[in-house]
Amino acid sequence: MNRLFGSVRSRATLGATLVVAVALFVTGAAVLQALRSNLTAEAGTQAEGTARAVASELAARTPYDQLSGLGSKSGPVQVVDEDGNLVAASEDLQRISGTVTDRVEPRRSSPSPSASASPSQSAPAREDDEDEDDEDEDDEDDDEDTETPRSQSTPEDEESEPSLAPGETGRQTTFSSGAATMDDDTADYRFAAVDVQTHDRGLLTVSAGAPLAAEHSAVRTALTVMLIGFPLLAALVAGMTWVVTGRALRPVAGIREEMAAITASEDLKRRVPEPGTHDEIARLARTTNETLAALETSVERQRRFVADASHELRSPIASLRTQLEVAAAHPELLDLDGAVEDTVRLQHLAADLLLLARLDAGERPVDARVDLAALAREEAAGRTGVTVDAESAEVAGSRGQLARLLGNLLDNGRRHARETVSVSVRREGDRAVLAVADDGDGVTEADRERIFERFVRLDAARSRDDGGAGLGLALARDVAIRHGGTLTAGAAPSGGALFELRLPLA
Repeated sequence: MNRLFGSVRSRATLGATLVVAVALFVTGAAVLQALRSNLTAEAGTQAEGTARAVASELAARTPYDQLSGLGSKSGPVQVVDEDGNLVAASEDLQRISGTVTDRVEPRRSSPSPSASASPSQSAPAREDDEDEDDEDEDDEDDDEDTETPRSQSTPEDEESEPSLAPGETGRQTTFSSGAATMDDDTADYRFAAVDVQTHDRGLLTVSAGAPLAAEHSAVRTALTVMLIGFPLLAALVAGMTWVVTGRALRPVAGIREEMAAITASEDLKRRVPEPGTHDEIARLARTTNETLAALETSVERQRRFVADASHELRSPIASLRTQLEVAAAHPELLDLDGAVEDTVRLQHLAADLLLLARLDAGERPVDARVDLAALAREEAAGRTGVTVDAESAEVAGSRGQLARLLGNLLDNGRRHARETVSVSVRREGDRAVLAVADDGDGVTEADRERIFERFVRLDAARSRDDGGAGLGLALARDVAIRHGGTLTAGAAPSGGALFELRLPLA
């Protein structure tokens, strides 16, 4: 299991699948909720329309048995008076829940005037219409002193909605969900309840229901589609992610195999394959090859350094051994000055090699203030033919390393100068410039960079006793670079060589 999910391909596939699964779950839940809410609201609107239609008929004094909304083809409808008595209900209504009352058989407290009036009584009533109209006009004149008779209502009703005038239907609609059985068919309904103030029957509440079968069917269909489609979609995403990540990571496997082969063979000339794409993996391959090239150069440089150092150390050691062996056999032939000179030369060479090794290892110079003018005067003291013209210029770095740099430049200048070597220190902007010039033959333009390579001596005929080991200038440039500066070679005004060291001011 750990090996399976230890690969980037497996983790990417699992992560993408989980993200898609969570997104599908949240989206599906939101869609189902929105669908259920919309269909329920639509059923509530339908139920409200039926309830208000029945309430309008009641406000127009329509008898209970003549209400159009109580037919068998309509949904469940109940009419309840202010005492909670069911006064009218739909035909074939057998059971109901979720409304004001669960009664299905109407129980009228008093017969409707319009319904109980006989035909013989209705004629005189029409004869008295003119008298009633006159009384209505008198009542309108007395509106300021009298109130319109209204049905009694509870305090809760008065807080929820203002009292209704006769023939007025309430603006507020109360919604609820429940179930009803009509003609042996039980179903879920969305009920809407509306109040109406009648002229002769008081305050009535009409509850009408609209079926939720469409809502249930749509939700079940959508849920079925989601339960079948979402797993298939998640599986499709997993498969596509597996294939795409496999193709994307295929070059990584080639890079890993080639790196393993390079490690096993220690052949730094080999390179990892670079894909033809322009993505991160291609940049990784190019960076890896650049690192291998730099490593190859570094290793080759170290090999040449070790070989050259061994060659350079062999000569003074062999010379010193020869002199000691001769002195042991013939003490009178001991060349003490030569032995001391070879020993000093060997000591300087060992010190240069040690400093180069430390610089190659990335050793940073100590952060101290060094006055180049004072340092130039100290290094020039005791050397013949060296002149100094310096202004104060402080830099940050190692005094010992900078002294070695300046000493190597002075030694090189004295070795090639005819008479004099001049040292100058000046400021140029935010840089300190230290220049060492001699009046010798100078350095040709083609060799001005080559002389900074290690163990390079331009005069091949010169003996090692007269020349150096070819490390002085290379060491000087490395020290300059480590101090954030540069060391370049050029032509002096007198025709000799000119070496300029530029370091940032402290």
